Amino acid sequence: MDYDLIIVGGGLAGSALGTALAERGARVLIIEREEKFRDRVRGEGMHPWGVAEARALGIEERLLGTCGHPVRWWSVYAGTRLLFRRDLIETTPAHLGCLDFYHPDMQRALLDLAEAAGAEVRRRAEVTAVAPGRSPEVLVQRNGKEERFRARLVVGADGRTSRVRHCAGFSLQRDPLRLVIAGVLHGGLDLPEDSVHTLNNSSSGQGVLIFPIGAGRFRSYFIYRHYGPYRPLSGDRHAADFAAACVETGASPEWFQRAEVIGPLAAFEGADRWVDHPYRDGVVLIGDAAAASDPCFGGGLSLTLRDVRVLRDHLLANSDWDTAANAYARDHDRYYGAWRRLTGWRRDLFYEVGREADARRARALPLLTKEPQRQPDLPALGPEAPSDEAARRRFFGED
Repeated sequence: MDYDLIIVGGGLAGSALGTALAERGARVLIIEREEKFRDRVRGEGMHPWGVAEARALGIEERLLGTCGHPVRWWSVYAGTRLLFRRDLIETTPAHLGCLDFYHPDMQRALLDLAEAAGAEVRRRAEVTAVAPGRSPEVLVQRNGKEERFRARLVVGADGRTSRVRHCAGFSLQRDPLRLVIAGVLHGGLDLPEDSVHTLNNSSSGQGVLIFPIGAGRFRSYFIYRHYGPYRPLSGDRHAADFAAACVETGASPEWFQRAEVIGPLAAFEGADRWVDHPYRDGVVLIGDAAAASDPCFGGGLSLTLRDVRVLRDHLLANSDWDTAANAYARDHDRYYGAWRRLTGWRRDLFYEVGREADARRARALPLLTKEPQRQPDLPALGPEAPSDEAARRRFFGED
């Protein structure tokens, strides 16, 4: 074998896994298409349960020392009125807040960390073919030349449109499109930088989610139904429309009074896309390549680090990496399936519109207000929150 592990993609998933295995002596090659990372509107807020995964992987301190912005509070609004401000450190089992960052800075920091741990990193390189099997191979094009490498295991960490997934013959499952999320980088919002800020307008099926990422910057997201009144909010010309849509949803106009757009504006489909059992014939998928969860619920970064930690643990515990990767894939199906169920419940309750949805809210919301513990605690527990039928009935007030 040329390498123990060939990882395609040098983002959060690939760099974290490369670091974890290289520092334990594995021969690791990371193939990254981009030479310089740029802002493309991606997730930048990590839930407390994801921060616990970062800590278990040993990368929390690296993030805090380079690009991380710790956030202690979670603020929920009803229109312009602050309903409550949750102290995440005091109220989560791991006693952790969120960890936010500017995505390109995170990619640079973690890819440098993987290289320092002993991983070989090839930038401006693109995988053109993957041959699964007992000795899986990848064909790499770089600087006009093609090279072929073999490994014990090939890892697809190359995102939602994964080339590895396609080349290795995995089947992609998709949920129906119901929500769209638009994101932009703001400077100068009139909001505290120590809190995530969220609001839902269930009558219109819209929401606003704002993550502070440090240095006066905020990643702002607007969530809306795909068949609603808004066309895709992408491109600089729609910056004013984005702020107006947030205000129409219930956000205070004062938040945006001195706001400055300092990054691209782009909109994305919110439907889940995933692979059942993301391992076959020497090729394993992690992160968005394995399952791109609905970004409207902000769990993508945390799920990615769960993938890395679970795969790392299985590979280190079993010298038979085929058995180890199959065990990871079974675990992945379980926890990703739980996350998809839980976020599906929230989508049905808070973003569906119409008479049936109104009746559902009329039954459930008064009970959730009186007994907040009826609601699965996604920021704190993630997919480990109860998601069985009893939990569903309790959430919707059917018990």
